[in-house]
Amino acid sequence: MPMKKKTATRKVKRVVLQAKPKAPRITYATLAVTPQDDEAYDAAVANVRGQLGKHFTNFINGEACPATSGEMAHASPVDTRLIVSYFPRGTREDTRAAIKAARDAYKNWSAMDYRARIKVLRKAADLIVERRFDLSAWMAFEVGKTRAESLAEVNEAAELIRYYCERMEFHKGFTLPLEAPGKGQETVSVLRPYGVWAVIAPWNFPMALATGMSAGALVAGNTVVFKPSSDSPVLGYEIYRALADAGLPPGAYNLVVGPGAQVGDELQNNPGVDGLVFTGSKEVGMQVYHQFAKNYPKPAIAEMGGKNPAIVTASADLDEAAEGVMRAAFGFDGQKCSACSRVYVDNTVKEKFLDLLVEYTQNRVMVGDPSRKETFMGPVINQGAVDTYARAADQARRDGGKFLYGGNLLKEGEFEHGYFVEPAIVELPSAHSLFQEELFVPFLVVAGVDSFDEALKLANDNEYGLCAGIYSRQANELQAFLDNIEAGVTYVNRRAGATTGAWPGVNSFGGWKGSGSTGKSGLGPYYVQQFMREQSRWVVKPGR
Repeated sequence: MPMKKKTATRKVKRVVLQAKPKAPRITYATLAVTPQDDEAYDAAVANVRGQLGKHFTNFINGEACPATSGEMAHASPVDTRLIVSYFPRGTREDTRAAIKAARDAYKNWSAMDYRARIKVLRKAADLIVERRFDLSAWMAFEVGKTRAESLAEVNEAAELIRYYCERMEFHKGFTLPLEAPGKGQETVSVLRPYGVWAVIAPWNFPMALATGMSAGALVAGNTVVFKPSSDSPVLGYEIYRALADAGLPPGAYNLVVGPGAQVGDELQNNPGVDGLVFTGSKEVGMQVYHQFAKNYPKPAIAEMGGKNPAIVTASADLDEAAEGVMRAAFGFDGQKCSACSRVYVDNTVKEKFLDLLVEYTQNRVMVGDPSRKETFMGPVINQGAVDTYARAADQARRDGGKFLYGGNLLKEGEFEHGYFVEPAIVELPSAHSLFQEELFVPFLVVAGVDSFDEALKLANDNEYGLCAGIYSRQANELQAFLDNIEAGVTYVNRRAGATTGAWPGVNSFGGWKGSGSTGKSGLGPYYVQQFMREQSRWVVKPGR
């Protein structure tokens, strides 16, 4: 009888992973606000209304810094008679103090094990979700964002932190053993933080964009001086508060609200700043990109604008295309760098598509107070945006444009004291300058084309390359679009938004050409690495 073979046994180590939080119900794709959400949001609006006109401070090295050079008052775009907040007018001296505090804090924060940094940041994400209704209410008063859009944005801010933490965790802090060169020797690639980063944020996504840029820098081990937009300082303050309450060490994150000519210029020119991340206009982004590095190369991540096209082909599902274009063109008043602002539609289906687009706009796009549940479009951000809209409308009329919808300012009744305009849809020749210029208002231009090839050529004929969408049932057209469109973010047959709706870990967001400087997108798997630089280590072990 043959002997039984001994079966080798081994102990299996159980690895317990942290449970990943469920994705938020309210995203830009779903905008799924429940009755319970409505009740909590309405209570938050009443609470925030009682705090309007509050005096805030900057924070440097964990301490409140009262105004030394006067205050800035910010009026609500919904009703300019309402002062949302007063903030110190930050100075160069304030900014230098913040840079010094960040440099002093860098040694300990960067030396902390990445898992300890992640723990702090995840706590901040949890606090943002806990505070989401008050944050969304502040967003309505401060920048005029509607309840569904603002609740989605606050959720996105938390998800950005969580996703970047997950990426850091997945890569084990970005330490990668390389091939051993010989006995008793080892080589390793390590990504290390740069030092102090300036974060200069825009007003249109005052939570998500500012939080995402900050989280990318912090999780990598850098410290931050944060300048929020002067149009959305309260949300900047709330980001600071969430991080501080989560246990971020003093000096690791410093808040300086103030004019770009003082605070922004100092951040660009101070040699104590090692990296700079900016989101805003192409004009300012290019100036930052050229000016920031002087004595030696330094990273400048500039995410800029877009003039995003949608192509509607002869084979498209026109109902799907019309709703997708409407949502992308008029969500948050077209004040998204991803907003759909130009459409190229095949002439054989143009009239039917335009009829459906107008119908969706008439039925869905209610303009009004952004805190009301039924409102789809609130105010634009300021008088400059109103003027831009009026100029574009006048130019289109003067040049023979055919307005299919809107094109007028809203000044009567509830609109009297705010910055309200109609959603505009205008048909123009494809060579018109309004197909080239980023307006950042709810103004959609449409042109008929005779072929898919013509539409693709026109879509690429622009200095920007952020987002682009297509509606077609032809596989060859879809593949040709994906292979040839000059855009960093692409959408195919998407009813939820022709060019909008990116989400952390689901849809990376970043531009080509005049829309972005690095080719590595936010919300995606390559973002955090931009805040780090590689150090190659060759170690010969003692006593080998």
